[in-house]
Amino acid sequence: MSGKRRDSKNRILRNGESQRQDGRYAFKYIDATGKQQFVYSWKLEKTDKTPQGKRDDISLREKEKLILKDIDDEIVPRGGEMTVLELVKKYFLQKTGVRHNTEANYKFVVNIIKKEAFGKKRIDKVKLSDAKCWLIKMQRDGRGYSSIHSIRGVIRPAFQMAVDDDLIRKNPFEFQLATVVVNDSVTREAITRKQERAFLEFVAQDKHFCRYYDGIYILFKTGLRISEFVGLTLNDMDMQNRKINVNHQLQRKRNMEYVIENTKTTSGTREIPMSDEVYACFQRIIENRKKVKTEPMIDGKCGFLYLDKNDMPMVALHWEKYFQHICKKYNSIYKVQMPKVTPHVCRHIFCSNMAKSGMNPKTLQYLMGHSDIGVTMNTYTHIGYDDAKEELERMTKVE
Repeated sequence: MSGKRRDSKNRILRNGESQRQDGRYAFKYIDATGKQQFVYSWKLEKTDKTPQGKRDDISLREKEKLILKDIDDEIVPRGGEMTVLELVKKYFLQKTGVRHNTEANYKFVVNIIKKEAFGKKRIDKVKLSDAKCWLIKMQRDGRGYSSIHSIRGVIRPAFQMAVDDDLIRKNPFEFQLATVVVNDSVTREAITRKQERAFLEFVAQDKHFCRYYDGIYILFKTGLRISEFVGLTLNDMDMQNRKINVNHQLQRKRNMEYVIENTKTTSGTREIPMSDEVYACFQRIIENRKKVKTEPMIDGKCGFLYLDKNDMPMVALHWEKYFQHICKKYNSIYKVQMPKVTPHVCRHIFCSNMAKSGMNPKTLQYLMGHSDIGVTMNTYTHIGYDDAKEELERMTKVE
C-alpha cells in the first residue's frame, strides 16, 4: 500500500490536507502575508454528502481552489481585516474638493453605517445576498428610497475601490437597486394633471401666495431643478430668443454661506426654450422684481430673480416652505386633499407629462439635464393603465 496519507474513505490527501478524528477535513496554507491559515469542511469533494446534523458548506477542495486563486492573483487575505465602515471612511478620505452637498451626504452615510451591524462586517465576508438583504432591511426600517439610493451611491464605489485595491475579488453591490427595494417616491410624488391645474389655480387666487404663481408655474412647465431656478439671474434670461441659459446652480450651506456651483452634471448645462406662457411668467417676474439699493453678488453672479426680506437671493428652502404652506392651506379648505407637492415634484410632473405627450426620449433627456436616459425614463415618468389605454387607442387610429 502507498505511504501517502489517506482519508477514512481511502482517498489520497494532497499536500496541506488532513482529516481530523471527528471526520472534518482541514487545509493548511500560507497566505500572502506569510501567515499560516486553516480552512475546514465536512466534505472533501463537491460530490460528498454533509454528515447529518452538520452545517452544509462547500467542499474543502472547492475552498482550496478559491484560496490558491486569490494567492496567485495577490488578493489581500481577509479583506485586509477591514470593516464596511472602515472602507467607507477610507473612500471618503480620497474625495477632496467635493461640493458641500456631497460632503454632507458622505457624513449622512457614515452616520447611518455606524449604527448598523452591517458596518462592522468584514468586507470580504459581504456577499451579494448580504448586500441586498441589508438594503431591504433599511427600507423595512422606514428609510425612503432616496436615502437608500444615496447610501448605495456611496457604498458601491467604496467596494469598487476595494476590488481595485485587491482587497476583495467582486463588488457585492453591483446590481440594480430597483430589483431589491421599491421606489416609493414614484408613487408618493406622482400627482395628476387635474391636481396640477387645481394647485396652480389655488395659488393664482390666493392673496398671500399669488406673488409666487409665476415661479411655481415655471417649475411645473420647464422641469428645472430648484437649485437651477433660484440660481437664475437676469443675464441668464434671453428674452429676445425666448430661452433660459442653465449653466450653474445656487446653494446655501448650513453655515448660511451662499455659493454658486456648476450644474449637477455636465448634461445639466443646457438651453431651455420658453413657451409663450413661461415667457409671460418671466416677463412679469422681471417687471415686478424687488428693487434694492445694492444687488447681492454671489461668486460673481448678480441680478437674481427672487430676493428674500434680507435682500439676499431666495434659495431652495424658501420655495419648499412656500409649497408646504400652500398644500396645508389647500387641504384645510377642500375635502379632496392635495398630495404632497414640492419643487422636485414639479420636475417629476413635467417629465411625466412630456413623456405621456409623446416627446422624443432624447429630447426629454436634454430638457431634464440627465446624463443617463435611464434616469429620465425610469425615475421621472409615471405611466399607468389610463396612459397605456390612451396611447393604444391613438396608435390604432393611426393604423
